[in-house]
Amino acid sequence: MNSTQELVYDVVIMGAGFAGNCQARHLLLKIPNIKIAIIDPRSPERTTKDLKVGESTVEIAATFLSKELGLYEYLIENQAPKHGLSFHWPKDPNQTNSTDDYYNIWTNGLPPTESFQLNRAKFEQDLLQMNRNMGVTFYNGRVVDLDLTPRDELHTVEVKLEDGKINLKAKHVVDAAGRRFLIGKKLDNVILDPEELYGINTGSSWIHVKGIDRSIIDNGYHPDTSIASHYYTTNHWFGHGHWIWMIPLGKSGKELSIGVVYHKNVIPTQNINTDEKFKAFLKENHTLLYHLIESGECIDFNNLPRLAHKSRKMISEDNWYVLGDAAHMFDPFYSPGLSLTALDIESVTECIRAKLAQEADAEKKQAFYNRFLVTNSNSYNYIYQRHEKHLGNACAMSWRTYLEDMLWFGVLLPMYIGKWFLDFEFISQYESIANFLFFRKNSLFAGIYKVLDQVVDRNLNIGLMDFTRNDQLFFKYGPLQFFDDYLKKTKFEPLRCNVFAGIKGTFLFFILASAKLRFAAFGILGVLSPRNIFLTIQLLALYLYVSIGERIYLFKMRNVPANTAVDNLRKEFKTYQHQPQLRSWKEAIKA
Repeated sequence: MNSTQELVYDVVIMGAGFAGNCQARHLLLKIPNIKIAIIDPRSPERTTKDLKVGESTVEIAATFLSKELGLYEYLIENQAPKHGLSFHWPKDPNQTNSTDDYYNIWTNGLPPTESFQLNRAKFEQDLLQMNRNMGVTFYNGRVVDLDLTPRDELHTVEVKLEDGKINLKAKHVVDAAGRRFLIGKKLDNVILDPEELYGINTGSSWIHVKGIDRSIIDNGYHPDTSIASHYYTTNHWFGHGHWIWMIPLGKSGKELSIGVVYHKNVIPTQNINTDEKFKAFLKENHTLLYHLIESGECIDFNNLPRLAHKSRKMISEDNWYVLGDAAHMFDPFYSPGLSLTALDIESVTECIRAKLAQEADAEKKQAFYNRFLVTNSNSYNYIYQRHEKHLGNACAMSWRTYLEDMLWFGVLLPMYIGKWFLDFEFISQYESIANFLFFRKNSLFAGIYKVLDQVVDRNLNIGLMDFTRNDQLFFKYGPLQFFDDYLKKTKFEPLRCNVFAGIKGTFLFFILASAKLRFAAFGILGVLSPRNIFLTIQLLALYLYVSIGERIYLFKMRNVPANTAVDNLRKEFKTYQHQPQLRSWKEAIKA
């Protein structure tokens, strides 16, 4: 191929993994006739060498794949279901031969929104082919240079192919090439220093195995604890300075991803960076997982010595974008990567759509959506700090998951379902909420983590909090509670979901949860401490403030239907009259 050949596209996406392929499909579905190129050095036919971490989806990522990308039928036909989360702490670190040797928080039912465990190699291969069928041009090559130009000038992406080089011109360039950090390194946009990541200094080792004997961990019969599968949950196994995931892949149920996230001040990388060291670690600390691996055949082993990073900017006024692993990753606990990517993608699509349509507020969208994505990324970064201290303590960590799930189901999930993150006014309000929850000196979660530090330091038993249950706090509340009926009424159109109900309800129950936590740790003096009283006053003030915002929102939406399609159907049905007749089919049979 002629090395001077130049081709012009609306969008060039660097990377054909999860983020790049999902971004391409979302653009294709939202912007008719858009011209897209995807570049990746890997073959379109993926193999087991392309397996990677990031197999588990939670509510935001699963809803994005099912609803936004229209892949629900594909997922139920080709990928494994996910039945929520389960957590396990050893009763005695010296005895870990079976699940009975652990304190277990099992999932107790099917999740309210269906989610999946992804075989990433298969998913990415299939989605790339779908995109090519829809008109995307795929270049099987490697990006060797970038010329990122200011404002609306065309960018240039130099690509090395087997038979030469080509230059791709693009109005918009998306870096979805993962840890190559193509834009991050070019513009010094990536943050890798643990001191700028709230002290997170982690690595990960993982293995994929097939043909395992699943009866080692689950016999499929547990009538007293769940109506969902124990095996098809994302299982988390905890210990000092580490946690381990166990995720089933594919429909057979006999292929697994098992990996550890370790904090390097507790477990140095050199002690766990080979398959032999990893298995030895499991044999001594989580024996049942060692036996599970040994019952099957190893497919591959990987070690990532540096896990956490984030970006200074994610959407630029110069029409470049970073998303997925190229933008941020902190810890796969809670499976945040694919959910963060979903928010990245929808924001990027709206920016590109507005720019291509030459809308007046296109640059404002780039600025506002970048603000949201950076704030949201920093919020996720914040909640992974001090894990090394809390992970192995069942009291501290079960409380953390309980409180952080309150935030997820009460605020973050409805914010996504209602597309509030694309609303300018809400973005400003969300920044204030995030500042109160995380970033100010005496933030809500800073206080919570300090209490949990003391629980660990003093070896206090404050009980095991099960986030799946609604019998541990007042008024039969549980973190999985929804404050708006957006699922039952399918309030899936923008701003139909009442996010304010979730925010104010979550703030109210934060007051109760904080009081219970401090009482369990310090008695009545903890509840009456000036710090807790001041926090309660702040939360009540925010509750009232959000309540006023909710009333304004409800007034504005008083004549807007919860679901337009349902409303139109009901209007159309007013003319319905029953017609008890059939058309004759005799003549058709003769013909």
